[in-house]
Amino acid sequence: MPFEAARQYVERFVNLSDNEFEFLTQLLEVRHFDKKQILIREGEIEQYLNFVVEGLARKFFYRNAEEIVTQIAKEGDLICCYDSFLSGIPSNYAVETIEPTTVLSITMQHAEEFYRMGAKMERLGRLIVTEQFLNKENWEYDRMRLDSHERFIRFVEGNPDLLRRVPQKYLASYLNIKPETFSRLKHLLIKKV
Repeated sequence: MPFEAARQYVERFVNLSDNEFEFLTQLLEVRHFDKKQILIREGEIEQYLNFVVEGLARKFFYRNAEEIVTQIAKEGDLICCYDSFLSGIPSNYAVETIEPTTVLSITMQHAEEFYRMGAKMERLGRLIVTEQFLNKENWEYDRMRLDSHERFIRFVEGNPDLLRRVPQKYLASYLNIKPETFSRLKHLLIKKV
């Protein structure tokens, strides 16, 4: 039930009545993607804020020919090119699925329609944006503060399933670790277990 997962997510922030949640579900679009399918390309304008119901997706940009992964979203996460979604300008990022993925998506127009329902809905939007901003700030701080070993351990402790589900090259890029260092750290972790 894709909408049940969304309700659990939303109710971390505010409690919606059945009627309020029903109105929200009418604004959401269920979208299914195959593995390695692009949701948005760099240079396009982001049309959707996506809640991952099932599957994995990554957000990345290109530095010369190298892909730099800035987010890996799993079930219960939001993913979107926020710079483009919020401003309407072409995105600096791309989003691609890592495995078959189902998302619930909302357009900016529909989000604005939801906010107009009242202060509770605006509060929900503000709290979600605040959480996304804090997550990004904390991650950026950790990327600068922690060494590669500490970043690897913290990530694995918080996301043990992703070590199996996400290709190593994406994880290494996301953690800003050289692929050979990532392999060594993964090998040492497996030896400990």
